Amino acid sequence: MSKYIEFLKRAFSGDEVDYTKITIRSAVLLLAIPMMLEMAMESVFALVDLYFVGHLKESGYAIQSVGLTESVLSVMYSIAIGMSMAATALVARRIGEKNPQQASRSAAQVLLVSFIVTSILSLFGVIYAEEILILMGSKPEAAAYGKDFTRIMMGSSVVIMLLFLINGIFRGAGNAAIAMKSLWIANIVNIILCPVFIKGLGPVPAMGLTGAALATTIGRSIGVIYQLYHLFVADTQIRILLSYFIPDFNQIRSIIKIATPGIFQFVIASCSWIFLAQLVATTGGENASAGYQTALRLMMFFMLPAWGLSNAASTLVGQNMGADEMLRAEQSVMKTVKYNVIFMLAVSLIFFFLGDFLVGFFTQEEAIKDFAKNALHIMSVGFIFYGIGMVLINAFNGAGDTWTPTWVNFFGFWLFQIPLAYFLSRHFEMGPKGVFISIPAAETLITIVAFVLFKKGKWKTVKV
Repeated sequence: MSKYIEFLKRAFSGDEVDYTKITIRSAVLLLAIPMMLEMAMESVFALVDLYFVGHLKESGYAIQSVGLTESVLSVMYSIAIGMSMAATALVARRIGEKNPQQASRSAAQVLLVSFIVTSILSLFGVIYAEEILILMGSKPEAAAYGKDFTRIMMGSSVVIMLLFLINGIFRGAGNAAIAMKSLWIANIVNIILCPVFIKGLGPVPAMGLTGAALATTIGRSIGVIYQLYHLFVADTQIRILLSYFIPDFNQIRSIIKIATPGIFQFVIASCSWIFLAQLVATTGGENASAGYQTALRLMMFFMLPAWGLSNAASTLVGQNMGADEMLRAEQSVMKTVKYNVIFMLAVSLIFFFLGDFLVGFFTQEEAIKDFAKNALHIMSVGFIFYGIGMVLINAFNGAGDTWTPTWVNFFGFWLFQIPLAYFLSRHFEMGPKGVFISIPAAETLITIVAFVLFKKGKWKTVKV
């Protein structure tokens, strides 16, 4: 027991480790433990908001507004994740080459490019918040109710981008503990402020749905401040100087080369989810939409830790390729696949036996609960395939081969999932259930294709 406790302390400490030299099992677990907790904390943001707004008087409007806004924000997340993929790949490769100064320069250039792009999109979201909700399938009265929530969340996109991107930088350096702690700090603040701002406490007036957006934004902002301290002040492998922000166009071209398909990769997936959300709303109405969004939030609560575990593959592939250890890079991926399958199997069992209880925790409206339970039971069928697929996708990304998973996503989501969801829900008149069925079907296909391409090994030849 003392050995395991000591290992956990090491994982949480943030001490620098050469992941190209220790055992593969230790390397995967030292990275995966804080990465899983980091992603668990990211999912807590959505669940905390969902819990409090689900108990508002206008809970149907509130839950729908949160869900539809998150669907639109997923495009912002896609940009942040795509840029963080570039940061992780570049930083991990330079760290593997034992060149931390160049890793820090690469990190600064990614931050510069990302800040400019996200600021422009954030402004667009603030101006057209209500129109965006209506476009997503919200009724005019529901859009009017949720527009301030959407405006604040879209306006804070730069903060969201920084939180994702800087954590990607630290993960590439192998310092997953800092990434984890930044999310812990952000979530603690959010959990404290949510009831204060939503319901009102003392001199603070009750702000309802708008209060949820303010609490989340403030929490994330404090998490970013913690990250910036470790980037600019603390003594870590990645130490950014202001001079590193002077545009280096050769470096920027390299970033764009990796990040552009990475962004498309997640935009493809996000747009598919947006289409599915709109299809559920138009075929099933407000209750179906709220139930689907509840199920998605629950699913992501368990899915994001699995994504965190799969991030270990990205870091290990990048660092081992930098150290010219190709066999070790591949072995690290397969070890990570094994652990993620075990985790996702456990999640499947939880959803099967406790799905009713979990849904009831967030809403008491029977119509919403019925849709949410149905969605959970159907989507959980493909959880093991989700677990395998996300590790393989992260392995490609960690190698800097962001085009392969982009084409896999395009084929799986746009050419298979969307047509399948449309025909099942509308042509075969299955409604929201048809949409739910299309999700595990597409993820299973994506995983099979990704596994075949990974075994071909073209990713081993990528230079960054």
